[in-house]
Amino acid sequence: MEAYEVFLSLAIIIVFSKVFGLLAKRVKAPEVVGEILAGIIIGPSLLNLVHLSDFIQKFAEIGVVLLMFSAGLGTNLKELLKTGFKAFLIACCGVAVPLVGGSLLYFAMYGGAPWGSPDFYKGVFVGVIMTATSVSITVQALRELGKLKTTVGTTILSAAIIDDVIGIIVLTFVIGLNGGEVKASKVVIQTLLFFVFAIVVGFLFYLLFKCMDKRWPHTRRMPILSLALCFAMAYVAEKFFGIADITGAYVAGIILCSIKDHDYIASKMDINSYMIFGPVFFASIGLRTDVSSFNTKVLVFAVLFVIVALVTKIIGCGLISKVCRFSWGDSLKIGVGMMTRGEVALIVSQKGLSVGLISSEYFTAVILLIVVSSILTPIVLKLLYNQESSKIHHIEKE
Repeated sequence: MEAYEVFLSLAIIIVFSKVFGLLAKRVKAPEVVGEILAGIIIGPSLLNLVHLSDFIQKFAEIGVVLLMFSAGLGTNLKELLKTGFKAFLIACCGVAVPLVGGSLLYFAMYGGAPWGSPDFYKGVFVGVIMTATSVSITVQALRELGKLKTTVGTTILSAAIIDDVIGIIVLTFVIGLNGGEVKASKVVIQTLLFFVFAIVVGFLFYLLFKCMDKRWPHTRRMPILSLALCFAMAYVAEKFFGIADITGAYVAGIILCSIKDHDYIASKMDINSYMIFGPVFFASIGLRTDVSSFNTKVLVFAVLFVIVALVTKIIGCGLISKVCRFSWGDSLKIGVGMMTRGEVALIVSQKGLSVGLISSEYFTAVILLIVVSSILTPIVLKLLYNQESSKIHHIEKE
C-alpha cells in the first residue's frame, strides 16, 4: 500500500462513520453503533473499500487511548473510591463466571480433556477470552446518555479496569501452565508494581499540574501537556509493567480529574476523539469482520460463544452487584455495561494464537463477539435508561 492511499481510507472511514452515526441517532440508537456498522459495510464483509492496515490499527489504538483518557478525566474520584471495593467484587465475578462458562462450552462441543492436557488448556483459554471487558464502547454510550459520572457509570469503569488486570493475570497463569515462557509470578509482581508506581508518580504529577493550573489557567499548554502525560502513562504501563496501555491512559485521566481545569482539558481531548480518532477506532471493529470465512462448524461455535460470553458477564456482574446493594435495575445496567469486548479480547486471542492455545479459524468467533457486544451494549443500555426515565415520569404524574 502506497503511503498516500491511507488518506483515501481515512476519508472513507470518516464520511461513512459520520453518515451512519447520524442515521443511528435518527433511529434513537447510540452513534457508536452506526460507526461500527460503517466499518462492517466498508470492510471486507461487504463493499471492501477499506482494509485494516497497520496504519489504521495504530490510529484506532490512539483512539481508544484518548477515549479512556477522557473517561479518566470525567471520573468523579470520590465516587470511584466509594465504589472501589464493590467494583473489585464485580470484576472478580465478571472474570470467574465467564471463565467457567467458556471452558464448559468448549468441553461440551469438543469433549472433555484430562486435567493438564493441551486440550484442557485450550478449553480453559476459551474461557479466558470471555473474561476480557472493553469498556470504551460503554463509556461512549454512557457519555451520550449523560450517565458517565453516575455511581453506576463509575462502578462499570472501575470494575472494567480491575477486570482486565485480573484477566491478564489469569491469561499469564494459563500460558505458564501450558508451557509458555512467561512466569505467572512475574506478571503478578509487575501488576502490583504498576499500581504502586501509579500512586506515587500520579500524586507528584497531580501536584505539578495543580500548580500549573493556578499559574496558567485555561491555556492551551494544559491540554497539550496533559496529552503528553496520557501517552507517557500508556507507554510506561505497556512497556515496563505489561499492563494494557488503555489502563495507563485511564490512570493519567484519574491523575488530572481533580484539578480545576479538568473540564477544559476534556473538551480539547474530545475534539480530537470526535473528529478522527474515535470514528477510526469504532469503525476498525467492523473492519476486522469477514463473514466469508465462516463455515457451519465455526458458525455454530461462534454463535454459542457469543451467547455464553454475553450471558455469563451479565449474570456474574449483575448478581454480585445486587449483593452489593444495587437495585435490580442498576445491577442489570452494570451487567450489560460490562459485557462489551474489544481490543483486550483481541490481544488475548492473538496471544493464545501465538502459543498454540487457539487456532485461527476460531478467531472469527472472537470478532463476532466483539461486533455483537459492541452493537448490543449501547442499545440495551439506552433502552434500560429510557425505561427508568419513563417509570420516574409516570410516578411523578401520579
